[in-house]
Amino acid sequence: MAELYLRRTQVQDLDAVMQIIDSAKEFLKQNNSPQWQDGYPNREVFAKDVAMQTSWVLVNGDNITATATLQLTPEPTYQVITHGQWSQPNEPYATIHRVAISDAYRGQGLSRILFSNLLTVGLMQGIKNFRIDTHKSNKAMQHIIKSFNFQKRGIIMVNEKNDPERLAYELNIGSHHKFTRINNNFMQPLIDNL
Repeated sequence: MAELYLRRTQVQDLDAVMQIIDSAKEFLKQNNSPQWQDGYPNREVFAKDVAMQTSWVLVNGDNITATATLQLTPEPTYQVITHGQWSQPNEPYATIHRVAISDAYRGQGLSRILFSNLLTVGLMQGIKNFRIDTHKSNKAMQHIIKSFNFQKRGIIMVNEKNDPERLAYELNIGSHHKFTRINNNFMQPLIDNL
């Protein structure tokens, strides 16, 4: 692989992002998952993510290889959780949403790089708790979630028509993990723009 890095999604990236999402929808369909089969997520959702600066892309050279949203505000669908509970219900958290890898790069370990980078961005913002959800039939996503030590906390309901039930996971990076902000003057503009 050439240069591989994470950056915020830009408006001009939306065509490439939607190609990845459309391919992911087909992949889910072929694996008998009802997730993302009712039109969600669509271009409007990603345009909003771009405007809110919560959408990220993993870039390899000139190619967008993956996309995800890192939402730093509370997720409304996580207010009610059944069959369990959040470990840190009153602490700030980031939510990872809309994760997809380009079919041209699927199976090359990019999901691990994507997740690692998203967690780093969250940590740099002072977030130590991360949440994510997925459909019970999305075994590939469950695998990557578990590989990062996210713990299954219960079930949440999302706003999808076909099958709104989702497995809810949480990662709590405790006080034994120390993270300090970088304060080098030449780096400060980069850090401020995260």
